[in-house]
Amino acid sequence: MKDIAEIKQKVEKLRPAINYHNYRYYVLDSPEISDSEYDELVQELKQLEAEYPELVTPDSPTQRVGAPPVEAFGVVEHLQPLLSLANAFSHKELAAWHKRASNLLAGRSFDLVCEPKIDGLAVALTYIDNLLSTGATRGDGYRGENITHNLRTIRSIPLSVPKEAPPRFEVRGEVYLPKAGFKKLNEERAKERLPLFANPRNAAAGSVRQLDSSITARRPLDIFVYGLGWAEGKTVPDTHWEIMQWLKSLGFKINPDIALYHTVDEAGRCYQSWVEKRESLPYEADGMVVKVNPIALQRELGNVAHEPRWAIAYKFPAIQGTTRLVDIGINVGRTGSLNPYAILEPVRVGGVVISQAALHNEEDIHRKDIRIGDWVIVQRAGEVIPEIVGPVKSRRTREAEVFSMPSRCPVCGAEVIKPEDEAMHKCTNAACPSQALERIKHFVDRGAMDIDRVGEKLCQALFEKSLIKDAADLYYLTKEQLLGLDKMADKSASNVLNSIEASKDRPLARVIFALGILHVGEEYAELLAENFASINELARATQESLLSLPSIGPKIADSITAFFKQEGNRHIIEKLRKAGVRLEKKKAEEVKPAELPLAKLEFVITGKLEFFPRSEAEARIKTLGGKASSDVTKKTSYVVVGADPGSKLAKAQQLGIKMLSEAEFLHMLNQAKQ
Repeated sequence: MKDIAEIKQKVEKLRPAINYHNYRYYVLDSPEISDSEYDELVQELKQLEAEYPELVTPDSPTQRVGAPPVEAFGVVEHLQPLLSLANAFSHKELAAWHKRASNLLAGRSFDLVCEPKIDGLAVALTYIDNLLSTGATRGDGYRGENITHNLRTIRSIPLSVPKEAPPRFEVRGEVYLPKAGFKKLNEERAKERLPLFANPRNAAAGSVRQLDSSITARRPLDIFVYGLGWAEGKTVPDTHWEIMQWLKSLGFKINPDIALYHTVDEAGRCYQSWVEKRESLPYEADGMVVKVNPIALQRELGNVAHEPRWAIAYKFPAIQGTTRLVDIGINVGRTGSLNPYAILEPVRVGGVVISQAALHNEEDIHRKDIRIGDWVIVQRAGEVIPEIVGPVKSRRTREAEVFSMPSRCPVCGAEVIKPEDEAMHKCTNAACPSQALERIKHFVDRGAMDIDRVGEKLCQALFEKSLIKDAADLYYLTKEQLLGLDKMADKSASNVLNSIEASKDRPLARVIFALGILHVGEEYAELLAENFASINELARATQESLLSLPSIGPKIADSITAFFKQEGNRHIIEKLRKAGVRLEKKKAEEVKPAELPLAKLEFVITGKLEFFPRSEAEARIKTLGGKASSDVTKKTSYVVVGADPGSKLAKAQQLGIKMLSEAEFLHMLNQAKQ
């Protein structure tokens, strides 16, 4: 029989080791061991605790996996009220708050602490004798729900703290669901035909209020601690800034972007910087919290009603608004897909007036139960097309109309079908005028033939005047024809023709992508260009030869062979050839990918680059044999980090991917060319 003392010693070594790696992974985003090595440590501890249950302790890392369902939440009394914050919506209001506080303090000056206001669920965590004792929601500020069993499953919440911590104290924080986790959760719910969460805050709140904590444990919840509620038995720092650094030293996760400022104007500039990079944050934030730094002055200012006088939330411009859905329109895309869109009563959201929004497809409309005539919540995020989050069902009237997709194409009147394995309805008429125009727009786009000065409006004008019927007709335009268009001067016409002429020499991969073959995006176009020397060779490819290529499946192979069988498509390709468009590789393109300097390397770019646009950077990577990807995975070789990087940076740090600054990236490209 094993020596129990020896086993206990082993367990006591495993627990701090696992806690340390939890802290590196979930708090610092800087792991030191692989996932498999971490899993081995946890599994070893689980086995030992299963064999020797007397060694299990409440703060063991194995106790995070959830607990059996409880009958109902208990109630926790907050020793110090957990109050909400007053709001400021302009710098003028922020300055007025600052002046009021200063007046109450007889004109004394004070520093300010600022940090992003996370859109999550406020919680209070109480520690007694170095162990997490209870975790509660804000509730009414005085009494909250006891959700300790759920909060224990969040890996960035310490189950125990160092011995130098006070014997009894409470920290306060915001539990949230990262944007990536929110997206994945809603995708899973959509597959299971469950109602979707409207936003990450609702998803986080719903997750921690589960009676079955094993459900909470499966969701990637996180926390930022934002303050100390109270402490007994030990002296704590006397400024909020120092308290936050102290809490960090005890193992709590604080927002890395917390900052200390001397004046309200400095705080205002901080706010403006957060407004600009708000969309790049890996979590939802709805404002910036500003706090008086000295704790003594906080106590002197006190509270008014349910709000502290010493803190305020400077809110970001709204990204959501409520308006009426007047109708649902239909656009027909280049592949014949019928794309529904919302026609709205104009509403101002985030400083922009919105009258249309995306609706994706009929299935999505029915899953959200959106009806014509409903009041709906509209969301705008950065430059992304506005979308409808869902209806306000409490305002629904009897006149609200259930939407159904038309049986005939609204543009050409042809029959509409819905393939069994696809989400979109499709027009069956390959000659549908709307499809033809969308294919032309795709052809001239930057990622395809990149014909400068030939944008969407010019394509539409040329098409409506019957000067072009397909993309190949662009190469037969004359200056006289262009001068016949509204607002087209001689110099502009010459510039358009020069841009069209310059596009004739684009790489083969660009031409393949520009043709608009169904399911063939930029990456597949690159793959096809690597394996076929010309459009003619690709047109003769059999399904068997296409299926032999990596990641090409039957669906894509069928689409490629079907494209080249259509007489209309062959006619367009012939017109391109006669116009002088290069439809084969240059000698420089014929170098085998494996021989190029960046072969087998995969790059992901996050943030804004200073020296050239992202599309050009990705093109340079591909030219040198590398792969430019949009997702960070274990296969990623390097992540190029520009200004205001997004959530890809955090994921790269978690996976231990090597990061390059833009300067290092440029140096690598220059070295590769030599």
